[in-house]
Amino acid sequence: MGPPGAGKGTQALLVSERLGIPHISTGDIFRANVKGGTPLGQEAQKYMDAGEYVPDSVTNAMVRDRLDQPDTAPGFLLDGYPRTVAQVDELAAMLAKHDAVLDHVIELTVDLEEVVDRLVKRAGAGGRTDDSEEVIRHRQQLYADQTAPLTAVYQEQGLLRRVDGLGAVDEVAARVLAALGI
Repeated sequence: MGPPGAGKGTQALLVSERLGIPHISTGDIFRANVKGGTPLGQEAQKYMDAGEYVPDSVTNAMVRDRLDQPDTAPGFLLDGYPRTVAQVDELAAMLAKHDAVLDHVIELTVDLEEVVDRLVKRAGAGGRTDDSEEVIRHRQQLYADQTAPLTAVYQEQGLLRRVDGLGAVDEVAARVLAALGI
């Protein structure tokens, strides 16, 4: 977990490679379902085309399908899921079906101003006019509002590990692995 620009995807890939487990990104699942023209992908596309969040029911179904794949049996790393308290409960039910539990929840913490500055520069360099500072700050606020309840749940369960997400990729990776006890 972590706000936009914290480096979640980068760190998730490094950890999944180190542990030899699949990296399961909801963004990747959405794109695969949309590209494959699956019924869930078609449903998700309607919401994405309208600029709306894909509802939990569709997101949960996609994640459930992915977790039912045999390559997840030895373990997996989730990236971008859960994002709501309802999804936390749904994930717990999915895991129970497989007699599995979460081992850890990592939250990458970052200085908001530094991340906003980084994302504004990246948007400018990439010619992304839709990523204005105002839009980036709005996304950061949405993340904070939506994620605080999740981190509280996982903190209460003793699963949450907060890791400083600022610094060189390898430095952050070392902190993440240490938080995982690796």
